[in-house]
Amino acid sequence: MKETVPLGRYAGVRVGLHWSVIGILALVAVSLGGYVLPADLPGHPPLAYAVSGIAAAVLLVCSVLVHELAHSVVARRNDVAVEGITLWLLGGVARLRGEARTSGADFRIAAVGPAASLVLALVFGAGSWLAVELAADELIVAVLGYLAVLNAVLAVFNLIPAAPLDGGRILRAVLWAWRGDRFRAAVWSAWAGRGFGFLLIAAGVVEVLARSTAGLWWVLIGLFVVNMASAEERQARIGLALAGIEVATVMSTPAETVAAAQSVEQFFHDSAVTHRHSTFPVLDERGQLSGLVALNDLRAVPVQDRSGTALREVARPLAEVATAEPGEPLALVLSRMNEASRGRILVSEHGRLRGIVSPSDITRVLADHSLTATLPAGADLSWEPDTRPPPPNWWFPGQQRFEPPARR
Repeated sequence: MKETVPLGRYAGVRVGLHWSVIGILALVAVSLGGYVLPADLPGHPPLAYAVSGIAAAVLLVCSVLVHELAHSVVARRNDVAVEGITLWLLGGVARLRGEARTSGADFRIAAVGPAASLVLALVFGAGSWLAVELAADELIVAVLGYLAVLNAVLAVFNLIPAAPLDGGRILRAVLWAWRGDRFRAAVWSAWAGRGFGFLLIAAGVVEVLARSTAGLWWVLIGLFVVNMASAEERQARIGLALAGIEVATVMSTPAETVAAAQSVEQFFHDSAVTHRHSTFPVLDERGQLSGLVALNDLRAVPVQDRSGTALREVARPLAEVATAEPGEPLALVLSRMNEASRGRILVSEHGRLRGIVSPSDITRVLADHSLTATLPAGADLSWEPDTRPPPPNWWFPGQQRFEPPARR
């Protein structure tokens, strides 16, 4: 989900709002400030109710942000890149660029979100108690108590063992640790998610038939859960099909590259005609990989500025681009494909470009492997980066030098 309004970076993670977040803000502000508080605590000016409702809505969105930031911070500490956080109608989404390498890391990333919400519930609950002790206005006490309850509900709801909820991720991690098969664990978690989603839809329909519009929210949440769980199951089955296949056996090499110091004008004059791709890895003066540039980005540079604009100024920095090492399992790097990479994965080793994986490469592999393939016995998916210095001539141990035809 793409952000509509960027909010900057918090704890090093980019945060943005989707326009639909207005819905949850309006729902909480109107229901609390227009109905709940006036009914429970009559006698206050209308403006006081309105301010209380708006404050509660904003603090609830901030609570969701803390929940997602907790996921993101722990993910980064476990070597999983985070593309950003988007707050929207049904909460928040932390966009992780990659997968946890162990079941323990997967568990920690999933569990910290509900834990953060539970801590917030305790904080707001303590704040409400303190407000009572200090004889604060009863609207302040009510708003703090309301936020304590909502965060507790958020924590408990997310612990339901069904994908894509945090509880589903925890279930996946536990099954992965128990059975040693991350992809089958993801399939089972997705099945639980779809079942839970259909239960929500059914409960919502019953609620609507009972003439309560609150059931529409259950139907909406249920549809979201079913769709996300189905998508996770498809991804897991692709992982099953690709299990045991390394990035090196799929990548196209050698990849056509461009120099970071080259001007945009020079590129179009000397290289654009001979190059037949839409994206190009960018190498710096030392031959190290520094980013990725796309033809569309170069065409967007005004003609009068092209002679003074170097490719490094237009290229997407390496931190925003999907990368992998040759020995990584292909199934674990697919989730890194993002818009900044134009769907490509740059394969590098010790900063040196070794190849590139494009969507056509993935399609070719999937065409050769049934999606019902089982995980090969003894397949090792606990990949760790090689910290040894690069050999003089790079090849794969025990194999002949691998140089498939260039293809993107």
